[in-house]
Amino acid sequence: MATAFKEENTGAHTPIHSDAVVVRFAGDSGDGMQLTGGQFTLSSALAGNDFATFPDFPAEIRAPQGTLFGVSAFQINFGSQAIDTAGDQPDVLVAMNPAALKTNVGSLREGGLIIADTGEFTPRNLDKAKYTTNPFEDGSLAKWKVLAFDISALTMESVKPYGLGNKEALRCKNMWTLGLALWMFDRDRQPIIDWLNAKFAKNQILADANIAALNAGHAYGETAELSGPLKQYHVDAAPAPSGLYRTVTGAESISYGLVAGAQLAGLKMFFGGYPITPASAILHHLSRLKEYGITTFQAEDEIAAICSAIGASYAGQLGVTSSSGPGIALKGEAMGLAIMTELPLVIVNSQRGGPSTGLPTKTEQSDLYQAVYGRNGDAPMPVIAARSPVDAFDCAVEAVRIAVEYMTPVMLLTDGYIANAAEPWKVPDLASYKPFPVEFLESVPEGGFKPYARDHKLKRPWVKPGTPGLLHRIGGIEKEVDTGHINYAPANHQAMTDIRSAKVNGVADSIPDQLVEQGAKGAKIAVVGWGSTYGPIAQAVRRKRAEGLDVAHVHIRHIWPMPKNLGEVLKSFDHIIVPEMNTGQLKTVLRDQFLVDAKPVNKVSGQPFTIAEIEAAIEGALS
Repeated sequence: MATAFKEENTGAHTPIHSDAVVVRFAGDSGDGMQLTGGQFTLSSALAGNDFATFPDFPAEIRAPQGTLFGVSAFQINFGSQAIDTAGDQPDVLVAMNPAALKTNVGSLREGGLIIADTGEFTPRNLDKAKYTTNPFEDGSLAKWKVLAFDISALTMESVKPYGLGNKEALRCKNMWTLGLALWMFDRDRQPIIDWLNAKFAKNQILADANIAALNAGHAYGETAELSGPLKQYHVDAAPAPSGLYRTVTGAESISYGLVAGAQLAGLKMFFGGYPITPASAILHHLSRLKEYGITTFQAEDEIAAICSAIGASYAGQLGVTSSSGPGIALKGEAMGLAIMTELPLVIVNSQRGGPSTGLPTKTEQSDLYQAVYGRNGDAPMPVIAARSPVDAFDCAVEAVRIAVEYMTPVMLLTDGYIANAAEPWKVPDLASYKPFPVEFLESVPEGGFKPYARDHKLKRPWVKPGTPGLLHRIGGIEKEVDTGHINYAPANHQAMTDIRSAKVNGVADSIPDQLVEQGAKGAKIAVVGWGSTYGPIAQAVRRKRAEGLDVAHVHIRHIWPMPKNLGEVLKSFDHIIVPEMNTGQLKTVLRDQFLVDAKPVNKVSGQPFTIAEIEAAIEGALS
């Protein structure tokens, strides 16, 4: 994948051209690695590179400084070609302390470059990182290139004119490191300087100090190159269709998609949420979009959050709520209420490691059973899964469409990787999207008003409270067919259960047929995925096809109901493997629905699949 450090130029001070490079910034959770990575991502976007990122946070809000479990890392894979993943192995590791080095050096490719701050490699910090000897002195780093110097001291020197205390001065270390990275990859500093001036507009001394650190790191690169240990690299812009591009994370993409969906439906939107990692960012982003008719509400708990959204839907707005696995569990009864009352509601689940509180900042795909089956009673709900940060926009629009066209709650699945990762996004023209305007019932139909009357989609009418002649009551006890009165009769319960199931199954009539992403039906083996496994599967299948293997890639967006032709597609393959970041949930659903011999490829480490892991699974299945 990455061809970093492939030297095509040897002239003095001429950047070495590379097709793709993977860089990981790692340090203590207070070292600003996410900010450094975010700004380096900005510079990659402005350079026209394609890229994918992977922010990796510690679970603790502020772990003890220098400890192994307090390490924060940010990985970016950027290149002059299509980039689908954040990269299997870094080519460059920037380690700000011993714990960052120890936690991350095992991932660095052999021959890769370590840039380390020796100022942090004190006996105390080495002990915290469980080092018995200094790794720069014991030969344990021999298989990598090492550039180790006192970044702390160089940063302190660069900001000395601004009179900062030691603590404030050392906070500029991340900008010094960023300056070095900008030089190393031939990037323009001016956008970062502009950003720093805006960020510290109320404290020019801090702005100037950070800019000085940035410039000092950049200058160090030029100086270090003269004596040989550091080289400058250039990654050309990736080919891309013309248009307006911006960097977008999955949480941002979902937020914009929800707003776009509400606009296409002609509705105002109410978002009721409760803070939980990694879903909180959706509340943060939507709170900045009030000019689009968006109301955001931070509730006192998860139950209040979803119930407020259901109330908004009853009142005639698009109700939306969001959480991660533990919060989705708490919302379970209220989801059943939304299914019983048949109100449109979008529920976003940014999955994380479980069960219970689990791994708050790590990614997983272990809520598929919860999404498809996880409510009391027969409570069917459409489920959609986004494959990438950019895809989350269209998935959010699709979730809104299904919710309002079928009067049903819909669950949209992402995960911690998608929510936090970023990639370039060609901003779409909303005029190219087909509107799906909502029609409220506003007058009494012939034969009288029946709250549970049905149209051809089995959708019941949506009525705003207070509409003359359409007074009605809904709730969580079983409803009578048509009238909506409370009715416990066995035959009525059977009928209403069948109707709700048929309505959700009918969503399949309005979704596209399942495509084969690469390869074709009838291939010897198919790799079937969902959600954020898309990138590594796509790259692995592309490589194996280039080697001549008869392999196909099928990626499922509509998890429930599934596309009508999916069974026919799956039954055409000799072998099926299903990579998932769980213990085999989609595999079980596919076996149940289509009686195919799908084999699981499972990973529950809190980390995304690598391309190499998928390649090995393909080879293993064929052998």
